[in-house]
Amino acid sequence: MRRVSKIAAAGVVSAALALTATACGSSSTSDSGKNKGVGMAYDVGGRGDHSFNDSAARGMDKADKEFKLGTKELTASQGETESDREQRLDSLAAAGYNPVVAVGFTYGDAVTAIAKKYPKTTFGLVDSVVDAPNVDSMVFATEQSSYLAGVAAALKTKTDKVGFIGGVHNTLIGTFDAGFAQGVKDTKPSVTVTRQYLYETDTKGFADPTSAQGKAQGMLDSGIDVIYTAAGLSGDGSIQAVAAKPGAWAIGVDSDQYQDPALAKYKNSILTSAIKNVDVAVYDLVKSVKDGTPKAGTNSYTLANGGVSLATSGGFIADIQSQLDAVKQKIVSKAITVSSTP
Repeated sequence: MRRVSKIAAAGVVSAALALTATACGSSSTSDSGKNKGVGMAYDVGGRGDHSFNDSAARGMDKADKEFKLGTKELTASQGETESDREQRLDSLAAAGYNPVVAVGFTYGDAVTAIAKKYPKTTFGLVDSVVDAPNVDSMVFATEQSSYLAGVAAALKTKTDKVGFIGGVHNTLIGTFDAGFAQGVKDTKPSVTVTRQYLYETDTKGFADPTSAQGKAQGMLDSGIDVIYTAAGLSGDGSIQAVAAKPGAWAIGVDSDQYQDPALAKYKNSILTSAIKNVDVAVYDLVKSVKDGTPKAGTNSYTLANGGVSLATSGGFIADIQSQLDAVKQKIVSKAITVSSTP
């Protein structure tokens, strides 16, 4: 929650990383007049986090390429205030970007405030819900993909010890924790699940690879041989530690981390990734605005509709794929109910 040659530099996040492309006209209009394209407000870590921010970026990039839209990207900084988040969204909406996409649950209150100010602009909110007529609340059943990750971990561990590392100890990351632990226990009750969090409330937990590397190393030293990390950019550090331990496996999150160029030297240690298709949700929103029928309300992305999934890159879970497919079908059919609370 969101891959490492840049680990040392990754923790330094720009407060306002702005990458602006030439804006092209669109049939949709915002409160300021002509639509300038897509405004993207990233969470801490921003583009290049190899996780959920990058997934959102892929959705925007696809829409930009297909529809020839303009884009502007701004990134949250560590320790910022609610006012900072509101100002970021306000600046994008005021400049004429539509939709404005807020990546991350921390933007919930800011979207509530700014969406009221710009009723003709459509806002997208990832991982949280705002009940407003011009807000598309994108929520993901991350507990379901995490359950599959737990099944894979239980079937692949040789020590019967697996670990979970969360970036921040909050409700959202708790869904990853809960699903993973349940998947492990339902598959092989004898396996011990150790869970640790980098920070209790500080969103730095999503951009601190060094801390994650240390947590992962401690787990490895205790005999844990499969580690699932839901901590955004911090997960890079965990993957690096795992890759240095022969026979150990890392499980990635949000994006298919095996496919990430920045993690190429570690990819043979990435068993799988629990994917959250933020790119699909962002693309769908942008297309809806372009088509003049902007999405709104709470839109859920699950295993059933392909909103979350388990990556197969590398072929490391090919030998257990039939078991994973059977479990997936049980979740989809509701024969298995996955808890979202640890």
